[in-house]
Amino acid sequence: MFFEVLGEVQNIETFAQGSEIREVGRLKRQYGFGNWRKRKGIASVRLADGTIRLAEIHWYEATGIGKRETKIKCYLDQ
Repeated sequence: MFFEVLGEVQNIETFAQGSEIREVGRLKRQYGFGNWRKRKGIASVRLADGTIRLAEIHWYEATGIGKRETKIKCYLDQ
């Protein structure tokens, strides 16, 4: 699913890091070694059909590598 994050991500929180991440081996092979963290936050997103929704998004992040594999976990508006 294609989407674009609009504005700033709010309420950013780290909920897993290093060996707590199930896919840390794959992340290291695919993107490189770093201090990997799994993070979440709330942001407005524009979906492929043009609608704008408030959503909880999750992503992986490492120092020197940046954000990777951002996904929408759930929509927060009705």
